[in-house]
Amino acid sequence: MKKRITMIAAILSILTILSACTGTPATTTAAAGESTAAAAASTTAAGESTSQKAEYIKITPAEAKTLMDTETVIVLDVRTQAEYDSGHIKDAVLLDSGDVSAEAATVLPDKNATILVYCRSGNRSATASKLLIEMGYTKVMDFGGIIDWPYEVVT
Repeated sequence: MKKRITMIAAILSILTILSACTGTPATTTAAAGESTAAAAASTTAAGESTSQKAEYIKITPAEAKTLMDTETVIVLDVRTQAEYDSGHIKDAVLLDSGDVSAEAATVLPDKNATILVYCRSGNRSATASKLLIEMGYTKVMDFGGIIDWPYEVVT
């Protein structure tokens, strides 16, 4: 029962974050987690088209775990091969942060996929997340470093 309550609380937290009202258009919708006008062209009152860029979202490891357990996501590890080999999140895709610009299109062909990014401490994942958004990816969520990941890792 306690686990169920914790799961519900985590889902509600994610929905709250995704639907938070800010001064800029939202990048996702709470109901479906789908990209909105922030990543696509929008129309002004005069009927002119304007482009708005999506922004990456910072989430907690618990929120990332809930998404991994309930949705189709790509877990992206942006550490080095040696770091990855020493322990990584199950099913994580490795893309060294230094190779994001050159390799993202090959490793991550769907720019509308939900991508959960992590590194060791959170610095490289933030940089990589921002770069992915600049490259046109629309659903990028950074959950920081594996040092803060309280769940299972594999080698």
